[in-house]
Amino acid sequence: MADLTQVSNIVGAIVANLINVLVIAVFIARLSNKPNIEYWFGIILILSIVPLAYLFITAIGIKRPLLYFIQISLMMAYLVVELMLDYILKVDFRQNQWIVFPYIILFFSGTGGMIGVASHAGKVWIIVTVISFLIMFILSFVQHYITGQ
Repeated sequence: MADLTQVSNIVGAIVANLINVLVIAVFIARLSNKPNIEYWFGIILILSIVPLAYLFITAIGIKRPLLYFIQISLMMAYLVVELMLDYILKVDFRQNQWIVFPYIILFFSGTGGMIGVASHAGKVWIIVTVISFLIMFILSFVQHYITGQ
């Protein structure tokens, strides 16, 4: 059981940081006016739902606390919303405050919750994840200020 817990902890930390790095890459591609690259980084980001589902399923077996399930669920919900709005329905929602505010809340709830998921892997992973989150957080506001998206 300890091996599954350790694997799950490391997978969670890697996925949390991968998500932050992919979001950073999306923002940089958007700032660089490279929509094709932004699109593919977004696809890879959405595919992170697969390891998140693994973490959710294994969390049942290792009896994680309820907060862990909420953190992963929020990130998965964000990825589903992103898939629906940007990739399937192709809705230009970023100019509509009624959609963008809940979207931003879900985005930061999901990505912020990934810090909690990564924290199970230890102090070093917490530091790395907080740093990648802060870079992503700052870049999100920079790219919003510059691009309006």
